[in-house]
Amino acid sequence: MKNSKNMFNLYKQKKGYTLLEILLSVAIISVIAGFSISVYQTFQNRNDLDVTVGAMMDSLRRAHFFSQGIKNDSQWGVKIENSKIVLFQGNSFSTRDQSYDEEFLVSSTISSSGLQEIVFEKFSGTPDSVGLITLTSINNDSRSISINSKGFLDY
Repeated sequence: MKNSKNMFNLYKQKKGYTLLEILLSVAIISVIAGFSISVYQTFQNRNDLDVTVGAMMDSLRRAHFFSQGIKNDSQWGVKIENSKIVLFQGNSFSTRDQSYDEEFLVSSTISSSGLQEIVFEKFSGTPDSVGLITLTSINNDSRSISINSKGFLDY
């Protein structure tokens, strides 16, 4: 009986974790979480940039196509603002028919420079302005979209 009582006490003493083991586990988990969050943010910023480039290309192609196809017998264009991209019908953004606007919201981590408004001519699809649109993410990744005199897009 005395032998079984010692085994019970031995078992009872090894049950649970020490404070040092718990602190070490918490520290390891914190370090792993810290690295994971920074990697995730970098990935998210890069993804936001790629999504914005795709939306920009889609809007420019649609405006070009609508102008060449004379949709609603009008010119079409794209306006780039801080928080959105707007596909519009009309000779300019200020004189557009707002009922045809299509908007795409842009992440606050993306900024744009270069061309801000492009309108394509009816039939020919030639743009009123040529050059670059540069989209830059908060971690300084950037993508450029070029528009040539015939309305062709490249990125």
